[in-house]
Amino acid sequence: MKKQMPRRLGMGLLASMLLISAGCSNSSSAGNNTKNITNGNNSANDTAPVTFTFFGADASPNWNRMEDDIGKEIVAKTGVTLNAEYDVGSGGGQDKISMMAASGEYPDMIYAKGELGKLVDAEAIIDLTELIDKYAPNIKKVMDGNMNRMKYSKDNQAIYSIPTNVGIDQQSFDATNGFQIQHRVLKELGYPEVRTVKDFENVLKAYVAKHPTTDGQPTIPLTVNADGWKIMITVTNQGDITTGGTNDGEYYVNPETYETMLHYKKPEEKEYFRWLNHMYNEGLLDKESFVQKDDQYKSKISSGRVLGLTSVEWEYQDAENALKAAGKDEYTYAHFPVTLSEEYKDHAMQSVGVDGYGISITTACKDPVRAIKFLDWLSSEEGQVLRNWGIEGKHYNVENGKRVIPADILDQKVNDAASFTKATGVGLYSTLGVRYGDGVKDSTGNYYTTNFPEQILAEYSGAEKESLAAYNATTWKDLFPAEDEFPVKEWGALYNMPVPTDGDYQVIYQKTQDIVHKRIPEAILSRTADFDKIYDDFIAELNKAGAEKMEKEYTELVKARVSLFTGKEIE
Repeated sequence: MKKQMPRRLGMGLLASMLLISAGCSNSSSAGNNTKNITNGNNSANDTAPVTFTFFGADASPNWNRMEDDIGKEIVAKTGVTLNAEYDVGSGGGQDKISMMAASGEYPDMIYAKGELGKLVDAEAIIDLTELIDKYAPNIKKVMDGNMNRMKYSKDNQAIYSIPTNVGIDQQSFDATNGFQIQHRVLKELGYPEVRTVKDFENVLKAYVAKHPTTDGQPTIPLTVNADGWKIMITVTNQGDITTGGTNDGEYYVNPETYETMLHYKKPEEKEYFRWLNHMYNEGLLDKESFVQKDDQYKSKISSGRVLGLTSVEWEYQDAENALKAAGKDEYTYAHFPVTLSEEYKDHAMQSVGVDGYGISITTACKDPVRAIKFLDWLSSEEGQVLRNWGIEGKHYNVENGKRVIPADILDQKVNDAASFTKATGVGLYSTLGVRYGDGVKDSTGNYYTTNFPEQILAEYSGAEKESLAAYNATTWKDLFPAEDEFPVKEWGALYNMPVPTDGDYQVIYQKTQDIVHKRIPEAILSRTADFDKIYDDFIAELNKAGAEKMEKEYTELVKARVSLFTGKEIE
């Protein structure tokens, strides 16, 4: 792994001078990064108009160039306008960020997700440690006690990003994970128990036998999304989750020894993929599952003819929102903690602590002080309430000291989500600042977010409430193993752990990914009699590609991360 010493901002001077074309435009003044940190001369007027360029690795189809209500308020309060570009489809920013690293041209700020390491190795990212210490009191307040979890690695303790896709002190009041079944299916079958993959299968099989078509089209018992990296969400990760794993990406981590291996090697996991093979051969798994594109997958869901999913709500939410907008609440989905058999627990509620993807400032930015102050304002109480709730008197009212969303606004938010988000900006600015999680109250005694028990219940449709009542549950979380049944993950969220971006690790990793993306679909789509040989050959092929060497290197990275996060010395 390429080791780098923590870089201070002065190292970005040459890059900043060379990359003016990619830097912030209309800045209040120019200057180098060292000067900005020392005295903030470029940021004397913190509300003068300035435009920063920004790239987000996630798609944001409702981005409205800050012409939405919240965007306009942010510009009015800070003077900052974002010239933003977001990745499209399901690319996760991989291609775009690789091009940036190769060309040396960067936006001022970037939400790089899992591609941050490429930019760090390209020396494109500023160490935010000193900026946060001098100019970001709100970020320090929110991250109090968790500053170590922002450090890049044990060997390189620079802060290259602030975690913005996770809420600090998060309490989970609801579940959006598991396996999904339409409410109309559950109702007609008398709300059957759904605990194992066999239960899930039986429900889909019974319903499609009675209703082979939906609104004139063939009913689809189960479909998955294998377009690009989405195969992890709906197919491969589920092999780990349904067999008691903790959903650590491509790896399984032994919680006692921290030894890691590609999770496909767990003997029990083979049985999950055998079940998918069975579903395919029984005609219950969509024949187009491994050739359809993301938009085709979502189109099928929004048609209402897909009975079940093996996903998580954010992955298919656009399609579900279309169903809600069409008044088809009964075609939306319930969530169940489905596992291979009852001996396993779904770990959806297990806490990873404070760890997650975040926003970075690049060496192209000519005024990093102004940039960090912008992010700090968004991390303030005022900024968080604005981002989560909107504008008082327009998107919520205060009644007897409590924030309340009016009925007509709530109806728009729930039943016409895309239009609501585009017009208001609610939900569009979450990755631009650190934030408290669900269940945390601000100085007024109100929740920072709108995800708290009373509000969650208010946003449930009649179909959801009916299903929950049938299962003696108040929210979907009630059906899942509780958070206190699991320890907090000492290694955090491994999707966010830096890994080598060059050398043998990346070569082997890419080879194993290519094998996974080829052989898992092949095993699922094979004849029943051929499954064992294909799966066994798949494991052998992983090892031949160097998986065992890669696993040993990953194990050392996990141990170093546990040591950084916990202070424990790991052998």
